[in-house]
Amino acid sequence: MPSTRISQLVVLGLATGIFSGLFGVGGGIVLVPLLVLWIGFDERRAAATSLLAIVIAASAGAATQLIYGNVDLVAALTVGIPAVGGVLIGTWLQQRIPVAMVQLLFSVMLVGVAVLVAFQ
Repeated sequence: MPSTRISQLVVLGLATGIFSGLFGVGGGIVLVPLLVLWIGFDERRAAATSLLAIVIAASAGAATQLIYGNVDLVAALTVGIPAVGGVLIGTWLQQRIPVAMVQLLFSVMLVGVAVLVAFQ
């Protein structure tokens, strides 16, 4: 990896961590779009890379929030355990639809989230 690309990835990691710590998001909303637009990954590679990177960042964030007493363990487990099944289904589906469709669905999801947040 050239040093410029490594520098870009470090900046992406820092931005993702800041957004994750502030808002509880980072992988799908920050990291995936920037991996696609700035680094040149396709949607599949960006999503897969983001999933592993977020495990690391989310672990640090969750541990820190746990120390602050902000974690509802029952809610986290109630959401997290079924999410494992959901991510397996989503990954299976992502591998079977065209990349252009993944891009379109991702774009629609981002716009939908933006609209919901704006009108909340």
